[in-house]
Amino acid sequence: MKRVLKVLFSRLIIMGLLMAVQIAIIILLSTKLTRAYVYLYTIFQLLSLIVVFFINSQRSNPSHKLAWTIPILIFPVFGSVLYILLRSSGSDKIFRRRVNDLYQKSVSLLDKNEHILSELNEEDKNIANQSRYMSMASSFPPYKNTTTRYFPSGEDFFLSFIEELKKAQHFIFIESFIIQNGLMWGTILKILEEKAKEGLDIRVMYDDAGCLTTLPYKYYRKLREKGIQCQVFNPFTPLLGIRMNNRDHRKIFVIDGYIAYTGGINLADEYINAREKYGYWKDAAILIKGEAVWNMTIMFLQLWDYIARSEADYNKYRPQNYQPGPMDSDGYVQPYGDSPIDNEPVGKNVYLNIMGRARDYVYIFTPYLILDYQTVTELMMAAKSGVDVRIVTPHIPDKWYVFLVTQSYYPILIEAGVRIYEYSPGFLHSKVFVCDDVLGTVGSINLDYRSLYFQFECGVWLYKAQCIKEIKQDFLDTFEQCHEITLEECRKISVLKRIVRGFFRLFAPLM
Repeated sequence: MKRVLKVLFSRLIIMGLLMAVQIAIIILLSTKLTRAYVYLYTIFQLLSLIVVFFINSQRSNPSHKLAWTIPILIFPVFGSVLYILLRSSGSDKIFRRRVNDLYQKSVSLLDKNEHILSELNEEDKNIANQSRYMSMASSFPPYKNTTTRYFPSGEDFFLSFIEELKKAQHFIFIESFIIQNGLMWGTILKILEEKAKEGLDIRVMYDDAGCLTTLPYKYYRKLREKGIQCQVFNPFTPLLGIRMNNRDHRKIFVIDGYIAYTGGINLADEYINAREKYGYWKDAAILIKGEAVWNMTIMFLQLWDYIARSEADYNKYRPQNYQPGPMDSDGYVQPYGDSPIDNEPVGKNVYLNIMGRARDYVYIFTPYLILDYQTVTELMMAAKSGVDVRIVTPHIPDKWYVFLVTQSYYPILIEAGVRIYEYSPGFLHSKVFVCDDVLGTVGSINLDYRSLYFQFECGVWLYKAQCIKEIKQDFLDTFEQCHEITLEECRKISVLKRIVRGFFRLFAPLM
């Protein structure tokens, strides 16, 4: 009984009910207007057309525009009012302005590294153009004097992360979408407490929506009592607003300025398979050591300063301040960030550039496959041109409705020559690309609209780095554990399932 009451009075249920009440009120008012005042309904129909024209004039993805246009035209009162409410929040505009201002202030601290771009230009102009695009669009430049190591599982990452945490001497920055009490977080927290007592600068930042069901309310107070600085990104409220979509989905872990990790791994037990949730949980991460860590330190401090309303002395955290000895080189490494408020889908364009550059093969890990027309076309063009295109998705999903949409893309891709695999042992959460033995990226960015357009994300772009071989080997090993989907299997799907898939596909741009 206590467990049931705990669930009923949880933040998630309370927030959900309050949002449902708001939507119900809008529906009720729109129904009353429709029945009682025909002339008002006509006005709202005209309003719906104006809203549709406004939506289609915006610089956003066409599929996302269509996802709003359909319900607005079908339900002009409800759809128009809901859209206006979501778009007109003053706090959303202030949020965007403040984040952009902080981003602009820190751009001057990033190195231009034009000499590295010149080197890349001599090696491969196409690669140099990709790197230059990221430098221009996200402001984060490429580096040498950096080494890399790839982790094909959460367990491997965890062992390395704990080892490096224990060796920290100056500061530790942790940013995670999800934190949950358990073996993983408990082990990390114990080390953080010890380091805080030693006087290290310890900072933890987590997303409130991501931790809605995994951490107690106002958990940050508990960490602050332990001497750990803590901030919560974008506190979740039941008020309808577009800002609630802008979540911090990044995973950034920086130690002493010259060591950093990122990838798909959150700080919860299923990510290291200490708890079984959806079969075996396969994830990936990357460790970078050296000058390129500066990009990730800047990313962390930008968002930290926004939440804390502070202005950090960024130069205190440069890699050169604490790096013991000379920095080794391991190819070209370019950590990059993606913000939902600058109208530039950097993460998507990095993926498209890799697909377009492929000559022999491109392999992809993604937990979700919710694609727009441009991405589908790029994948099909690559496969039809003779490139070996392979995509691995989970066999056991974490969200059944998203999995239905993911599977709905299988037939058209397979017909074009793309090979689709489902990871048989369980859930695959990795977000990894590798191409032609020289190019790759590892990060937090899923192949879905939410990651590509709505959330703060990050990744590490790699060219001729040693870990490219490790990434490719992970793919080859994983293919052996997968079931390859055939076109015949896709055609055996029942009519009912096709209809359900089609219905959810309409709302794919909102997922």
